[in-house]
Amino acid sequence: MQRDPEFFGDTDLDLIYIAKRLKEALKLEEQLTEAGFDYLVEADRYRGGLIFQTERIGAFFYVAPEKGADARGFLRQNGYKPYTVPVENQEKS
Repeated sequence: MQRDPEFFGDTDLDLIYIAKRLKEALKLEEQLTEAGFDYLVEADRYRGGLIFQTERIGAFFYVAPEKGADARGFLRQNGYKPYTVPVENQEKS
């Protein structure tokens, strides 16, 4: 179910997906709700394009960190490619 940011408190949420089109975002909201996931969706900017990169606006889907793996599995089962942190942005151990 879509939740307000206050529902999650001070928890650092896990970005699971960036929908680039409104139709895609609405469909995913319906599927996540039916599957029983609590999620936050916010509009934000991302960079897109291969040759000519432009700044675009998409729907960013977040879940609580402990639900991230389950939500990504759900996305894969339903034909979505979940967001993963690019290698260059991951913390070095």
